[in-house]
Amino acid sequence: MTTSANTSHPTLARTDNIAATWGDFLLVVGRVFLGWLFLASSYGKFSGIAGTTGYFTSLGMSPPEMWAWVSAFTETILGVALILGFATRYAALAAFLFVLVATAIAHRYWTYPAAAQAGQYNNWLKNIAIMGGTLYVFVFGAGRYSLDAMLAKR
Repeated sequence: MTTSANTSHPTLARTDNIAATWGDFLLVVGRVFLGWLFLASSYGKFSGIAGTTGYFTSLGMSPPEMWAWVSAFTETILGVALILGFATRYAALAAFLFVLVATAIAHRYWTYPAAAQAGQYNNWLKNIAIMGGTLYVFVFGAGRYSLDAMLAKR
């Protein structure tokens, strides 16, 4: 992993050293956290496909049942790819686009009644943070402990 040993201030040198030393391990942890979110979401969709279909119907998506299944399978594939570090940069970009579209369709908090706006705003913010995480994965890649790294050695 490439990390700058230089810091903007000498006081921060210790944290730079920690980042450089633990970087590959922390990339795994970050990938697992991000991928787990997609797997947990897909599990919820698979175990409640009727509810997901109903929600997609309320959003005006057509055909809602097809999109419910597509989103569940997509989230499973993205979650597994991120956790294992397989085709990681592609998975990160796909995850970014997936969350961007999901946010544009489902979390337009300003269109909801006042009582529901706070919850939708929190979902919107969460999705913005997830998109930021996917961009970091795209830039830094999977790291040493990944299928990508193992396959690159062949």
